[in-house]
Amino acid sequence: MMSRLLLVFALVMAAAAVVFATKKAIFEVTPPQPAHASLSPSTASYLGIYEQGTPPSYQPITDFSQAVGKEPNLIAWFSGWAQPFPVAFAAKIRAHDEIPFVQIDPTYASVSGIAAGDYDGYLRSYADAVRNYRHAVVIGFGHEMNAPWYSWGYRHVPPLTFIAAWRHIVSLFRGQGADNVTWLWTINQDRGNTGPIQDWWPGSRYVTWVGIDGYYFRPQDSFRTVFGTTVDQVRRFTSKPILLSETAVGPRVGQFAKIGDLFAGMKKYETLGLVWFDKDQHGGIYHQDWRIEGDAVAEAAFRLGVASLNLVHG
Repeated sequence: MMSRLLLVFALVMAAAAVVFATKKAIFEVTPPQPAHASLSPSTASYLGIYEQGTPPSYQPITDFSQAVGKEPNLIAWFSGWAQPFPVAFAAKIRAHDEIPFVQIDPTYASVSGIAAGDYDGYLRSYADAVRNYRHAVVIGFGHEMNAPWYSWGYRHVPPLTFIAAWRHIVSLFRGQGADNVTWLWTINQDRGNTGPIQDWWPGSRYVTWVGIDGYYFRPQDSFRTVFGTTVDQVRRFTSKPILLSETAVGPRVGQFAKIGDLFAGMKKYETLGLVWFDKDQHGGIYHQDWRIEGDAVAEAAFRLGVASLNLVHG
């Protein structure tokens, strides 16, 4: 009798173990595989574009491509805090062999709160979407932080607080398996009203490329005055590849010669390439229409410059 009871007990326990294992298998989710993707660091390889209406529209990119005779390979846009990664638009530009480049700015967010993990839910969601995209994505955070005109930058947020937020974001993305991100630390060209560039540097472990934003908006501007001195400063503390992450030549500065100077300087200083700000900007210190479509002189200069590039993508 006792042996029969022991047998029954053993069978019940075995059945319970099977049920438990089944439920555990149902509720346990296999962690997603990390996404790995990197971009070439070759000189003069990237032609990028910021366009009004992009995303979600792709048409402005088509118009620009027709004007300059070449499709860009970096498609850039600004993303306010809490905006999701635009998966559908990323897939659309991927179909053209183009790379998403997004500047995530902490508009209306606390930079110290980001560093403390207060926004980790949003960041994890964004990181997961980028990881699931599976292809290369360029991401910047808090661009032009060395300048005083944004709430997350110079004279508004201590550099060490910004650095802590930057490192937290990069570490979180890596923890979520989003190793397909090229991290672009983006500064404004060094000017009289900007802060010391190196103060904002988060360290080589947390940066893939350096971005420099600068414009030709005066007749006396040259690559040396707009970018060269800033490149020299960056080279004092890092050898990371440099992208001209936001630039344009104003319509009143002699565009044909200045666009030629821009492309020549990009190669001379061995930068990765440039991202053209093809927008009509109202207000601020620039207040110009930087678009080149429809301007025969600007289009011709740009076509010559593009022809000198060895584009890795596109």
